Amino acid sequence: MMADPAPVPKILVLASGSGTNLQALIEASRERNFPGEIIAVGCNKPGAFALERATQANLATFVIDHTQYGSREEFDAALMAEILRHNPDLVVLAGFMRILTSDFVRAFRGKMLNIHPSLLPAYTGLNTHQRVLEAGDQTHGVSIHFVTEELDGGPVIAQAEIGVAGDDTPESLAEKVQEQEHLLYPIVVRWFCEGRIQLGAEGVLFDGALLEQPMRLAAG
Repeated sequence: MMADPAPVPKILVLASGSGTNLQALIEASRERNFPGEIIAVGCNKPGAFALERATQANLATFVIDHTQYGSREEFDAALMAEILRHNPDLVVLAGFMRILTSDFVRAFRGKMLNIHPSLLPAYTGLNTHQRVLEAGDQTHGVSIHFVTEELDGGPVIAQAEIGVAGDDTPESLAEKVQEQEHLLYPIVVRWFCEGRIQLGAEGVLFDGALLEQPMRLAAG
């Protein structure tokens, strides 16, 4: 008799918008040797197209509508309860446009990843593409990091860099960055599911060694 295959890590994705990074993760997870399984997709906006993408992929979905809660703490408590019901090994924030409370972040320490459209620690927060242009930067990009209590301040695992052209606009930069997001996020999620990355006391551990600098994809 053949032994049953070992269970793969379970991934839960949270999104708020169109879900293009979710789509990239869905497509990667369909690869024969992908070491994880997306088990559910959650959203804070009932009409988000990310839910349609999940439905088309036959994934379980849930909505915790933030407008139905009187405080951030109440919303996060409801969201946490729903996530724990699915018991994921990894929570992936894929365009999830909510600032999470400290209690929520601590509950998933080392098990939650976020993607941010800048080369962190530069340009935390919103409007990163416009801010890059206003500063006259020649490079821009995307970062994937472990989520900690500091907004966009968790240890960075990997980054992808792009060049900024003289005729770039916030819209064109967004398109360039998004292309890199779709490449990089599945790679980092794969590393997590393979046990190659962990959040240690001093930062990111990659294959057991402290990562001195984020892994970097070359400029495009």
